[in-house]
Parts: sequence; C-alpha cells; structure tokens
Amino acid sequence: MKTTRPHSLHWIVEDIAEDPSYIEKPMFGCRACYHRGRMKLLLADQPEPWSGLLLPTEREHHASVLEQFPELEVHPILGKWLYLSQQHEDFESLCGAIVARVKADDPRFGILPGEGKKRRSTTKAAPKTSPRKSGRGKAPSRK
Repeated sequence: MKTTRPHSLHWIVEDIAEDPSYIEKPMFGCRACYHRGRMKLLLADQPEPWSGLLLPTEREHHASVLEQFPELEVHPILGKWLYLSQQHEDFESLCGAIVARVKADDPRFGILPGEGKKRRSTTKAAPKTSPRKSGRGKAPSRK
C-alpha cells in the first residue's frame, strides 16, 4: 500500500477527513480534497499564489461566497476558483469557517471531477488546403 507524506496544511481538512467519502489526490503540485464526490478544496503550500486554500466553485457562486467570506479573492491564475492566502492574518479561523460550510455540504462549494473539460472529437478533421499562389498550377488556357 502506497502512503503519501502528510501535507503541511492537512490540519485544515481534519474535520472532514474522517468522512468515508473523503479522498485526497495530488493536483498542480498541491492536494485536491474531495468530499461527497466533489472536489471542494485545494491545499497549496508553494510560493504565492499557490500558498493557502483554494476553493473550486462555479463563477455563478462567487458573489454569494465573497459576500459571506470577503477575505477571499479570485485566484489570479485559476480565475474560476476562490483563494485564501496563508499570509492572511485570520487564515486559521477562516479555514475553519470554510470547512464548516464544506462539511455542511453547502452546494456553492465544490465542482464535479472533470467538469468544464471540453471533450475532444474522435474524428479527424479534413486537412486544410492552402490557396494556390498566382502563377503556379494554372490550368491550361482554352482556345
């Protein structure tokens, strides 16, 4: 059985880690946290802007989540997710309040795995043809 070393921010998810549906997976060099079938949090302990807690959520929920948690910001790279930097003075207490919403299964938090990915077509497109350049490949003139 393969074991992974504990993540430095694992303390954030201790309240939900006991749930039988809880799963952690590596993602972007961070740790994606799944609860009840949805990715709900991303633990990041790298240099900014990957240092803190990311909340995968649909853009339609940003306004209501930001109203409840004005300390969050839209992540500068993953603009569809919200972010709380470890540098925030209330990082620990805010993480606790956010995880309480996750534990209560707040529908604003989380995305389904693979959500938003475009499916690639299995059929090949016809090759593009370039227009003929003048003077080349002219058809013979008819007289």
